[in-house]
Amino acid sequence: MKKLLLALTTFAVLATGCSTGTSAPADQPGGQAAGQEGADKKRIALILPEKIGVNPFFQQMDEGAKKAAQELGAEVKTIESTDHGAIEENLRVAVAENYDLIITSSFTSEDALKKVATENPDRNFAIIDTVVDLPNVRSVTFREQEAAYLVGAAAGLATKTNKVGMVVALDIPQLKKWTVGFEEGLKATNPKAELMVNYVGSFTDPAKAKELALLQASKGADFINGAAAVGDLGVFEAAKEKGFFTAGQDVDRTTIDPEHIVLSQLKGTDAAAYETVKNFVEGTFKPGVVAYGLKEKGVGVTYVTHESKTPLNAFIGQEVVDKVKAINDEIVAGTRKVPDQF
Repeated sequence: MKKLLLALTTFAVLATGCSTGTSAPADQPGGQAAGQEGADKKRIALILPEKIGVNPFFQQMDEGAKKAAQELGAEVKTIESTDHGAIEENLRVAVAENYDLIITSSFTSEDALKKVATENPDRNFAIIDTVVDLPNVRSVTFREQEAAYLVGAAAGLATKTNKVGMVVALDIPQLKKWTVGFEEGLKATNPKAELMVNYVGSFTDPAKAKELALLQASKGADFINGAAAVGDLGVFEAAKEKGFFTAGQDVDRTTIDPEHIVLSQLKGTDAAAYETVKNFVEGTFKPGVVAYGLKEKGVGVTYVTHESKTPLNAFIGQEVVDKVKAINDEIVAGTRKVPDQF
């Protein structure tokens, strides 16, 4: 019996030595590389301040984060907040579940993130589309004023009545990037143009936005820029009813109604989320502020900086597009400055 036990023990030791001393090639399933990938897989939580499907701004973010995760072998879990009060709770859940990086977005998440990130200084956080100044937070921002300047420049060149409108969600400092940038571009190409600006008082009130757009149209505006988030849908309805021209935000809205929605101001929240996840997985993630503008193609305008699936509307026309492209080149080169009013 003793001899048998000794033989079995010797065989076990030899077998263990063989399994650790040799392995499948790194590119083979079950090999060493696959084991390392599993061990090092980064887990990332994306905390959205509202449910996906209301605003394409957040849907793009979800798509960008998941694209990076798929390409880089990371795990991304998207957590949708039912209301603003749930944001802090969702951030705390992500901390409790030990996610390596926790990403959220927009100024509605600022207070919650400040609280949770301060309480967890050893954890990594990121916020897209606003700034939270903490040593463990990366703030990803956009130079929206540059794209707004281009839309304003196009409006100044295209308007036939010299009366232009803008329907904006809220009268808050953050949105001055849109209003002031648009007005500066408008005045740069058409000093005689008159700008009417009205505020909805909400990001989610298409009925009020439509009412304000109709008011501006009644005063002679032939181009009304929508900057009211979900409220832009009301501006689009008014444009179709009254025959004026308009522009949307964040994604290419011209596909909805090419006869009236003639431009869109674009914001690459998908690219921002993609790059944030990529940097973290690749080990180049650092706290601080990162800004995306025309130069980085983080913002843009349909037909000017980005192609569109819909044909260019004659109200804008190729001549206007070419002139605005030249202005874009100046901003990218740094020879034309568009200050950040926020």
